[in-house]
Amino acid sequence: MTLLLSVLLATQAALATVNVVATTQDLAALADAVGGADISTTYIARGDLDPHFIDAKPSFMVKLASADLVLSVGAELEVGWLPSLLTGSRNSKLVTGAPGNLDLSGSVVKIELPTGSIDRSRGDLHAAGNPHYWLDPENGRRIARAIAARLTLIDPGHSADYTKNLATFESQLTAKEATWAAKMAPLKGTSVIGYHSTFNYFCTVYGLKIVGFVEPKPGIPPTPSHTLELGTAGKAAGVKWIFVEPYKNPKDAGPIAGMTGAKVLSMPTSVGAESGIKSYLDLFDALVARVAG
Repeated sequence: MTLLLSVLLATQAALATVNVVATTQDLAALADAVGGADISTTYIARGDLDPHFIDAKPSFMVKLASADLVLSVGAELEVGWLPSLLTGSRNSKLVTGAPGNLDLSGSVVKIELPTGSIDRSRGDLHAAGNPHYWLDPENGRRIARAIAARLTLIDPGHSADYTKNLATFESQLTAKEATWAAKMAPLKGTSVIGYHSTFNYFCTVYGLKIVGFVEPKPGIPPTPSHTLELGTAGKAAGVKWIFVEPYKNPKDAGPIAGMTGAKVLSMPTSVGAESGIKSYLDLFDALVARVAG
């Protein structure tokens, strides 16, 4: 009886805190929102880095080796580095299809699903659609729900906590959405240029018109001919801003800004991209403030 009790107590202790590893700070922040004190969360890609290109460091494999759950953006965002990290971790809990592996791309609504043949001539095009879907608040809600459901599956003993935390987050998000929408409403129809397609979800939600991108094709550096063509189009459209990610070179947008009179804005892409952005709600507060004041 003593041995059985010891085994049961050891099992309960092991499950007392769910060890979650997220590929991005956004997913980690959303996991924290719904997991609360019942989970321990860490992440791989810092919010100020390009999540397409992360070095597969051995330290990341160590993190994954002890994880109960890995959260990924999916849609090919981490295709260049996550598979090797998961293999190197040798953690059977995290294999594809296991409860401990949650690809959030299946829980959201994605845009820009490509048609026709996909090859290198089209740049770094994502076959599964635009992977920057967390920049739509509704998808943030969907992500939070999916994480709560998976935590409940893995850790049913804390299901009441996850349900309560999710309800709190959704209530806060709904209130914020009304505030953001009110601030952004006067800007509907404003023409903008992006560097990469990162902010397409944000622009779609708030009705900003994307004239083009500093990149001639996804992942391809700007060329003089493309810059001239985009600058001409941007001037005709009355472009107001050029959105640049923290990890892109704003100087690349300089010639276009000179041609159009548009303002180059450094726009945070993720939680952690700037020191004051510590939560998912903080991220949209910062984005809306950047353009709407």
